[in-house]
Amino acid sequence: MPFQSSEPSQIRHQGRPSQIVMVCPEPAVRSKLCSMLSVRFAVTLLCNPDDLVLCLSKSPVPTLVLLDWFAGGDSTGKTALGLLTTILSTRPSLPVVILFDFLDPKKIVLVTRMGAADVLVNPFSEREIEHVIQEHITSSSDGNPVEMDETPLGEDTAFVRCSQRMRKIEAQCVLVARTNVPVLILGESGTGKEVAALFIHKVSARRQQSFLKVNCAAMPLDLLESELFGYEQGAFTGAVKSKPGKFEICNHGTIFLDEIGEMPAPLQAKLLQVLQDGSFSRLGGRSSIKVDVRVIAATNINIKAAIAKKQFREDLYYRLNGFELTIPPLRERRDEIPVLANYFMRKNCPEFGRDCLPLSVSMMQALINHSWPGNVRELENTIKRYLVLEDEHAIINELTMLLRDAKSMALATEARNFTSGLKRIVRGVKGDAESVVIAQTLEDHHWNRSAAARELQISYKALLYKIKQYNLVQQKTA
Repeated sequence: MPFQSSEPSQIRHQGRPSQIVMVCPEPAVRSKLCSMLSVRFAVTLLCNPDDLVLCLSKSPVPTLVLLDWFAGGDSTGKTALGLLTTILSTRPSLPVVILFDFLDPKKIVLVTRMGAADVLVNPFSEREIEHVIQEHITSSSDGNPVEMDETPLGEDTAFVRCSQRMRKIEAQCVLVARTNVPVLILGESGTGKEVAALFIHKVSARRQQSFLKVNCAAMPLDLLESELFGYEQGAFTGAVKSKPGKFEICNHGTIFLDEIGEMPAPLQAKLLQVLQDGSFSRLGGRSSIKVDVRVIAATNINIKAAIAKKQFREDLYYRLNGFELTIPPLRERRDEIPVLANYFMRKNCPEFGRDCLPLSVSMMQALINHSWPGNVRELENTIKRYLVLEDEHAIINELTMLLRDAKSMALATEARNFTSGLKRIVRGVKGDAESVVIAQTLEDHHWNRSAAARELQISYKALLYKIKQYNLVQQKTA
């Protein structure tokens, strides 16, 4: 039976905050469920799929969704499948309970694999449905499911988060934004370090001032120094007039030093001075300039290993590390992949002059399974490629091949490690046997090295090397 257009009807329960959204076109089923649940829960009845999409986009987010499998019209349940995909991609932490009119093992397996929280098959009792709802409300953070939040940061950039790890990052950003201490952001390339830096700036007292980014790996020493600190007229050939650097321009604002681990060593000392007292001099200048700038730095290298190799100043590290944030790679927060994929779809489709393309169950599963070595940046590029090609199968095949290649490389590495380990074991066993033979031969000849070398059929020099290699010592007799 197709959906009937109607406004959602509210059945409120004053004593309980849990909000159950029920998507069901059958009046008889709606009436039955309503009489079962309205005593204990606040229930919102929806007859139109557009109403569900609108409901999910508003706050507060529902506590749980009851979705009738036939909430779409035909026996295949295509619309219900689409609605389930929409719910799980928009609100991945929101429990969804599917209602079936009859037992269909294939469909039950399908929705369970997709991420449905539970399944109920008619006929079910009031006690049974209340138990299922209560169980999933309790397991979903005391009835408050994790919501997806999107904070616009300007220039088509937003801080999007829904996982617990990124919620923790958000809380840390808000906390450190209240201070002026330098922040060091660590993480793999493409994880969103710049977005985190911009978010800190936007929620700080400096939000009305400038936010400037400088890529420390993109310029040679002299150019980077003049970019950061400016130069005076005549400081070098071509300096026909004085020019302020980023630190001057960004006075009272925030400067983001990306790839700080790649900064040349001579410039690290000058940056250290700025962090210590806020003063520096332009290239070719004699006077000191004082500024008030919040410094946020980021790197994808192992900064402590760079310090150990004398590639990065330890005192600069401790100055930059007033507060340290580590952005987890995308493969460690896969629950955010559907949310980010939908965000990048909405963000980029206007650029390509078309409506958003659907992200099917197969497409979403391929996205979730991929390891994303390029992290969030790679995910956005994949969505852009999908918008260009308009071919879901091409993207799925590409991701499947990449996953297969990654697994093959992992197996090859494991095999190489096993082989090299086996070779070491064999060499060790051979060495032990060789040392025993040489020691016994030396004892037989009362440590006459020349005689032992002749019996072993090796040179005298080779025997001396073996004695040293195996640390063989003549045993003294009493």
